[in-house]
Amino acid sequence: MITLKSPREIAEMAKSGAILAGMHQGLRNIIKPGISSWEIEEFARKYYRQHDAVAAQIGFEGYKYATCVSVNDEICHGFPRKSLILKNGDLVKVDTVVDYHGAMSDSCWSYAVGTPSPEVAKLMDVTKKALYLGIDQAKVGKRIGDIGAVIQHYTEDENGYGDVREFVGHGIGPTMHESPNVPHYGEAGHGLRLRAGMTITIEPMINIGTWKAEMDDPNGWTARTADGSLSCQYEHTLVITDDGPKILTSQDATFDQKYLLNY
Repeated sequence: MITLKSPREIAEMAKSGAILAGMHQGLRNIIKPGISSWEIEEFARKYYRQHDAVAAQIGFEGYKYATCVSVNDEICHGFPRKSLILKNGDLVKVDTVVDYHGAMSDSCWSYAVGTPSPEVAKLMDVTKKALYLGIDQAKVGKRIGDIGAVIQHYTEDENGYGDVREFVGHGIGPTMHESPNVPHYGEAGHGLRLRAGMTITIEPMINIGTWKAEMDDPNGWTARTADGSLSCQYEHTLVITDDGPKILTSQDATFDQKYLLNY
């Protein structure tokens, strides 16, 4: 079932999104060579407590952590680990969901540990641009396929990367995952027509090599690239409005100026 959110619900989701964005901004000072990925988890838990918010992933289908911390060839759902020490050049993806008084927000961000290689820097740039190309398609009257098609064309056709198929964006609101699914691949002009009040995530996961994932990790959660290549992800929660897409998890008011709500 797809729910259209009221202005009050959207305003509450924006508060949730601001908390999540603030946590990501704080990670910029945390993620560096020599820390364990568990320190990212500790920082997120503490930040949410301090802002009267709940880490919504804890307990979701048995998941135990506030964050997913996926490194290098891990596409998504990596566990934060005390034994995993980050080293210079690593590519780290941190995905997390916040519940603020019943309002949900979801965002993943990628971080280069220390100095990124040119290969990592390009992958990050392309993946982030792909996210915003998708966001630009999230307009009233457009279709779900328009979002995926522009992302797939840019990442695969123009840059030769692999656009992951196994995981997609989704609706979000009172619960973490709602209809509709929002693939970051597809065919323009196909799929559900977008309406004002829909709140969705767009979250391209882009690999340097094949788009295919391996999901045979003993922990039952972590997905990796099938060929061991690097993977990157960026994700925002947004609302579709008559004035265009508005990002609810923005970390940069200047960069995202045209995507921000006016209230």
